[in-house]
Formats: sequence, structure tokens, C-alpha cells
Amino acid sequence: MTCVTGAGTILLGATDATCDPTPFLRVRKSRKFMGTQDDLAVVATARALASADLATPPPERTGLFLAVGYIPFREEDIGPVLAASLGAAGEFDVRRFGAGGFQRAHPLLTFRCLPNMPAYHVSVNFDVQGPYCVTYPGPAQLYAALDEARAAIADDRVDVALVCGVAHQSNFLVRHHFARLDPPVAPDRLRDVAAVIVLEREAHARARGATVRARLESMHVSYDPFDVINEGRAGTADELGPASLPHAIATALGAPQVLVHTLESRDGISARSEWVIA
Repeated sequence: MTCVTGAGTILLGATDATCDPTPFLRVRKSRKFMGTQDDLAVVATARALASADLATPPPERTGLFLAVGYIPFREEDIGPVLAASLGAAGEFDVRRFGAGGFQRAHPLLTFRCLPNMPAYHVSVNFDVQGPYCVTYPGPAQLYAALDEARAAIADDRVDVALVCGVAHQSNFLVRHHFARLDPPVAPDRLRDVAAVIVLEREAHARARGATVRARLESMHVSYDPFDVINEGRAGTADELGPASLPHAIATALGAPQVLVHTLESRDGISARSEWVIA
């Protein structure tokens, strides 16, 4: 049976005022390549591994299964690009953009916002060398990552699976995206968050003397096709994005209960999982 041996979460503005990954970096100079999503993922992973008593997880037998939120941009980063790409009447001019506007971006910008960068920073700083999966960008995609993690454990490809959801949503680009949806999401509801759960085969956890903190009893995911042009749907986990499920588990650990997590995504995916918290 798949069990949870540890979990870690960081929710800016709630559990934490700031996020500093520096204590967990193998090379401190790599900090300049990191964006907020990278910071959050590294800190949440460190907390999850500490919770699971896995200071040094087995490198080639540990996998990473990650769902990343919408690509963020700081307004101060993209402003110079836009300013150099406007025509005489103030309209966006693709020729000006191609001729030099795009070069006004900070050279490190792509390192800080690409969806696969949190996976890189987690893997390099915690020596995770096993199989991986990166998906994007909504809360239902975490369930896809979780399913991949369960399969890797069942197929004996990993002994430890790190399942992570991370989202940087308090920036102008992501807030603009949610504001124009139908129905829209108010900016003050969107949070910066990362959460990680450590999954293991229960026999493996027992053999290394780990505490079984929760068990996954059931999981169901379904898809209901709909007219995306004319039929808007409200998401039930927009606030925490793909961190919704692991954050719920992380905050529930230590209080025996049956945790039922459900969500309806804007893209027609319904998901439900049941966890027995020890």
C-alpha cells in the first residue's frame, strides 16, 4: 500500500512571511537563477524530507513528480520589453519586438519562470536522480503527477516519490489571467504556495523505521468534455493551484482523521482522493 511518511508546505502570508531557500542550496551562487516558484519548491521539499526523516534520500531510487502553476512574470521584468516593442501610436509592434524588444529582458529571466526549473532546483539540491514528471498548470494536474508517482512505486522504479505542487500567483501576469476568466478570481484570493508529500511503499517505510503518517485509500479522476468557448466553469482550488492536495495533506498530518479531498477544475477534470491520517 502507498503511504505518506512526510510532508512539508509553505504558504506565503499565512504559514510564512518570507521564503529563503539559501540554507538548502548546495551552491549558494545558484540563488540568482531562482524565481519564487523555485524558492517555494526547495523549502517545501526540505521540510517534507525532514518530516520523513530522510536527510539523504537514495538518489537513484527517489523520483520527483511535480505540478507547476501558471508562468509568472514580475512587472518590472517585462516592462522594458514592452516599452521597446511599442509603435508610434503606442500599439504593440511585433516587428519592433522581434528587432530588439525581446532583448530588453533580463538574461536570467527565463531561468526564473520556466515550469521545469523548480524540478531542476529540487533535484540538484537534494540529489534526486530517479524518474521524474513535470506537469502544468492547474490543481487537477497534481493528480496526474500523483498517479505517475503511484505507478513508479508499484513498478518498483522508486522507493521514494516526492509529489510536489507549487504556484507563484501574487504577480501581475497570473492575476491578470485569473481576472479575465469567467467567472474571474479576485487577486487577493490567489496565494504563493508549495507543498510536498513523501510517498513510499509501506513495507519500505517500515523497513527503514519510518513513521507511516497517512495512507492513500482511494483516488478517482474523471474528465467531462465541454464547450470551452461558450461554457465557463469555476475552479474549486484556484487559490492554491496545484499545491491544493499536498497542502491539505501536510496541514492534516498529526490529527487522526479521514481526509477527503475533492476538486473541480476549469478544464473539466474532477478529482477525489481519500486519505487516512494516522
